[in-house]
Amino acid sequence: MDGIVTDVAVGVKRGSDELLSGSVLNSPNSNMSSMVVTANGNDNKKFKAEDKMDGAPSRVLHIRKLPGEVTETEVIALGLPFGKVTNILMLKGKNQAFLELATEEAAITMVNYYSAVTPHLRNQPIYIQYSNHKELKTDNTLNQRAQAVLQAVTAVQTTNTPISGTTVSESAVTPAQSPVLRIIIDNMYYPVTLDVLHQIFSKFGAVLKIITFTKNNQFQALLQYGDPVNAQQAKLALDGQNIYNACCTLRIDFSKLVNLNVKYNNDKSRDYTRPDLPSGDGQPALDPAIAAAFAKETSLLGLPVAAVPGALSPLTIPNAAAAAAAAAAGRVGMPGVSAGGNTVLLVSNLNEEMVTPQSLFTLFGVYGDVQRVKILYNKKDSALIQMADGNQSQLAMSHLNGQKMYGKIIRVTLSKHQTVQLPREGLDDQGLTKDFGNSPLHRFKKPGSKNFQNIFPPSATLHLSNIPPSVAEDDLRTLFANTGGTVKAFKFFQRDHKMALLQMSTVEEAIQALIDLHNYNLGENHHLRVSFSKSTI
Repeated sequence: MDGIVTDVAVGVKRGSDELLSGSVLNSPNSNMSSMVVTANGNDNKKFKAEDKMDGAPSRVLHIRKLPGEVTETEVIALGLPFGKVTNILMLKGKNQAFLELATEEAAITMVNYYSAVTPHLRNQPIYIQYSNHKELKTDNTLNQRAQAVLQAVTAVQTTNTPISGTTVSESAVTPAQSPVLRIIIDNMYYPVTLDVLHQIFSKFGAVLKIITFTKNNQFQALLQYGDPVNAQQAKLALDGQNIYNACCTLRIDFSKLVNLNVKYNNDKSRDYTRPDLPSGDGQPALDPAIAAAFAKETSLLGLPVAAVPGALSPLTIPNAAAAAAAAAAGRVGMPGVSAGGNTVLLVSNLNEEMVTPQSLFTLFGVYGDVQRVKILYNKKDSALIQMADGNQSQLAMSHLNGQKMYGKIIRVTLSKHQTVQLPREGLDDQGLTKDFGNSPLHRFKKPGSKNFQNIFPPSATLHLSNIPPSVAEDDLRTLFANTGGTVKAFKFFQRDHKMALLQMSTVEEAIQALIDLHNYNLGENHHLRVSFSKSTI
């Protein structure tokens, strides 16, 4: 490299002004104990100025206060979002490093970004400023490990994989070290936007970039942190959690990528380090004023509030659309519909010859904890059902409206009633009203119950559990055939014979079988548990 300002001197020059921060790098845990950087005493002055980021721009950055166990890969990953990293010098004994980027422009972008968002490595704040050096020259024999890591990263950094018009830079880093998470959303009954993801994942550290796309009919996202440790914490805390009550389940893995290359800032992809990017595809970025109006419109829908502990719940975001608008308008918490919502449903077009409070309790209980059921005395084809909260009534309504129960297509809407009244003391209402508040059969009483993750629309395939060892396939086939339908297929779970999948010939038959056989006593104190499955046999 020509125009060298920095070089690494081998040997110890005590008391010299040329030593970094005026001392020798001879810490026992440094593998570069005899390495000295000729800094002409200038980094010295900056070093004392704590976290100031002034000084003339340079493509060499001086990074301080690094945690002791930090790796070269983690330091390189700090620079990757901003451009190609061309050199690195780790000063482990001093908990410092020098990072050289390919261009001064990339370094300026990086310093500007991190002056607004404090960078963290392994949960510790670190400090980044311009170095007085315009270029790094390192002695490869002394800095071999760092150089090897850098070469591994840059060798494949040029490999680009197109994902919906965006390129993703690959590099050879083991997935567990990656600051990039791959997120899949299962059970997506409500829209999840890029801004919703940003709000949830920002709880765990600075989110630099997000790319969203649909693959195999599933909504997916790649999300990049500034620090692999933040990615690890987010994965631990959020994997398997639901964004909204009982749906939109997060499935999170580490990506093989260590850097995302985002070309456009729009509703599909965003680079928070580069607000100057075009929106692409002629999509204008959402104007904050429009966004706020949009939020007002959509908050009336009152979708369920998030159930991710410590993530969205305290934000009381009424729904995904409002969340997107909130982020666009630069606000986080938005006033709006509370988690309460309307808990009472009106169900009409019931088969009045067949329907009972118990059958409604069992069917609607798949989607929430039914508190009370009242079949209307003067209109027995209609009933009021009170759920435990507004989220559950929304779920039950979205899954059961238009399904067939006892041969009739039922209609489910929100009722204007706030509660279901019990009959007055001593008044016989012919068993049309029932209080299920203390029922032992509620599926969602326990916070974080696995049942929240297993809520699926009515389907012909049923999931059976709590089967005693003495009960065979034929017994279950016969039992379910007796509900008036045809059993098309059956399969015990390989690892666990307490569970099985059973397929009826229609969804209506499966609904009937679930109503009749959920909690059925199979003997040996085993009551059968029945729910809808997303699988087919």
